[in-house]
Amino acid sequence: MQPQSTNTTDTSNTTASTDSAPSGARESGRHLWRRDLFASVVVFLITVPLSLGIALATGAPLQAGLVAAAVGGIVAGLLGGAPLQVSGAATGLVVVTAELVQQYGWRATCAITALAGLAQLALGAARVARATLAVSPAIVHGLLSGVGVTIALGQVHVVLGGSPYSSAAANLAALPSVLTDPHPAALLVGAVTLTVLIAWPRLPGRAGRWLRAVPAPVAAVAVATAAATGLVLPRVSLPRWELQALPAVPEGPVLGVFAAVLTVTLVASMESLLSAVAVDRLRSERPDAPADPAALDRELIGQGAATRKSTVLQGVWVVLCAGLLTSVLELIPLAALGALVMAAGVRMVSVVHVQNVRMRREFPMYAATLGSVVLLGVLQGLAVGLVVTGFLALRRLAHTRITVEARGRDHLVLVSGQLTFLAVPRLTRALAHVPNGASVVVELGGSFMDHAAYDALQSWTNAHRAHGGRVTLRGRGGQPIAEPSGAHVCHPWTPWRNHHCTRPATDTGTPDTGGGRQLLGGVTAFQRHTAPLVRDELARLALEGQRPTQLFLTCADSRLVTSMITSSGPGDLFTVRNVGNLMPPPDSDGTCDSVGAAVEYAVEVLRVGTITVCGHSGCGAMQALLDAAGQGPGAQQSSLTRWLRHGRPSLARIQRIGRLGRGEVALADRPVADDAERLALVNVMQQLDHLMAHVCVARRVAEGTLQLQGMYFHVAEAQAYVLDPRSRTFKAVRPEVLDTV
Repeated sequence: MQPQSTNTTDTSNTTASTDSAPSGARESGRHLWRRDLFASVVVFLITVPLSLGIALATGAPLQAGLVAAAVGGIVAGLLGGAPLQVSGAATGLVVVTAELVQQYGWRATCAITALAGLAQLALGAARVARATLAVSPAIVHGLLSGVGVTIALGQVHVVLGGSPYSSAAANLAALPSVLTDPHPAALLVGAVTLTVLIAWPRLPGRAGRWLRAVPAPVAAVAVATAAATGLVLPRVSLPRWELQALPAVPEGPVLGVFAAVLTVTLVASMESLLSAVAVDRLRSERPDAPADPAALDRELIGQGAATRKSTVLQGVWVVLCAGLLTSVLELIPLAALGALVMAAGVRMVSVVHVQNVRMRREFPMYAATLGSVVLLGVLQGLAVGLVVTGFLALRRLAHTRITVEARGRDHLVLVSGQLTFLAVPRLTRALAHVPNGASVVVELGGSFMDHAAYDALQSWTNAHRAHGGRVTLRGRGGQPIAEPSGAHVCHPWTPWRNHHCTRPATDTGTPDTGGGRQLLGGVTAFQRHTAPLVRDELARLALEGQRPTQLFLTCADSRLVTSMITSSGPGDLFTVRNVGNLMPPPDSDGTCDSVGAAVEYAVEVLRVGTITVCGHSGCGAMQALLDAAGQGPGAQQSSLTRWLRHGRPSLARIQRIGRLGRGEVALADRPVADDAERLALVNVMQQLDHLMAHVCVARRVAEGTLQLQGMYFHVAEAQAYVLDPRSRTFKAVRPEVLDTV
């Protein structure tokens, strides 16, 4: 068994397997097979050069990389629990495998890998896959980044025409001498490979879109091979296929062999399971994504034994390629494969991950793991990372800073860190400095307080209040921990008129009944009560940028609170609101570029998966359209009447179908109440038709990557209805049913 066959490649996101498609999908079986076939070819084209490059980097026979890709695709694809994940040669195990080949030899390395596969089978059967994800992400990313740095340092020697050394430190020490005397032909091939890898995804224009259908690694290796024509360079050498010698028992201390098996098992399992979780997150952002997550324990079993259809097919293509295209593969310069693997190693060091661990104050764990992996090895680096994590956790638990600030007769007690029994002596000493009868605010900046600390704080609070003092307990950001009965209890969606407890007063001390300062009062309430709860999530969104999955087009009516009726939060909906939830068709008279621009941005840039048009009951725009129907052409024109011209197709449609609808539109559970409600329902359907007139929308819908849906919200009933396009009926969404259409 090839060592890397127990892990996943970075191409797992490329697959488009349809095994998990919802049962209600309208695509035919033939179309699903076409999609699987295309996905398998794309992954195959990426896998072959990457597998050869990884085999080269580990010192294994180049054929072993192809074996890993084939076995990983066919065996793990059939048995694994993550159908969207592709297994094969992986960069995460390059350093580990290279050390094993150098220390034990190739045959013994195969035996170690087989033992690691058996260990994965045991772990999967024991259902402990989720437990492996308890390791801090800072350690995991530090480990993978350290592996990436080690790979890059080794393969830069190959790109420069030399050979890598046995350790990252040796590679780094020898780098200056290699840089001063590079091999010109190898350097040219490596530079061409890296240039194509970087530039290929950025090719402009229509021709660029067609060319980008070819994966960048394939294009880079092909261009580099063409550029190396006539040059004397080391190239891929694939010996004649024959039955290889069986794995040999490793020679050496039993403890060393056990450590080697443990290292392969841990690194392969963690990278595979983290890849499965990452694919789950990407899949969950698709509107047609199934609810079932990856079966991680089954994935461990599948990886130990070594989308389903697309994954298995790419393994079949690898087998055919290895048997029929050997002469083509032997044209590839080793410098091109080295550059390909070097680029993969560099990509393993993610700037986004570094920013995330710094924001979460976990950079010491990340840096310690990365440095230890580079200098000491993978297993040693993992151990160092765990030790540093444990030390920092204990330090944060024990390190508590308590200060007392006097502000006139008021005092502020600031507690930074966790309040445990270790901090009780410092807490009682600090509280002793507060005079009797003073007004005190105790702000707890940590997230944990044990019983001993709680008892000490509560006892002091009771004693201080008994002597006439006032005590207020607050959390981080000023959020109250204990409040009197008359404190703010309004929900975030409570109307302002009911926010009596937060309504600001005028200079005369009376409530501002005119509402002039109500907005400021609401913002103040948000800063005090809500901002501390959402600050971390908003900071993440500010760092990563918005990635909404839905475009929500609805009316500007103040009674329609989109976040309330959709249970959505920051970053979920890209919302467009206007009078009457109208979507002007393109190139029409008086087209509103604002709405069209928002749709184009959502579809082309944000790549939303669903567009929802939502109407509502009691819509003033619908009533205005009905009233205007009886007016002559000489009626006064205003901004509102000019805008409502975009609703005239809806009015004409309802006039055409008649009052009873004639099967055109209906509510499933009750009759349509009146003409205004009927027009609101028809208007939703009409605006969906207008959306399809936009080229970008029609193209994405035809590709199957965008869905359009209609929705109607009855304000008085607080009831949402979803349009079933087949029956042209709006069906009520019930609490006990997740999918009513």
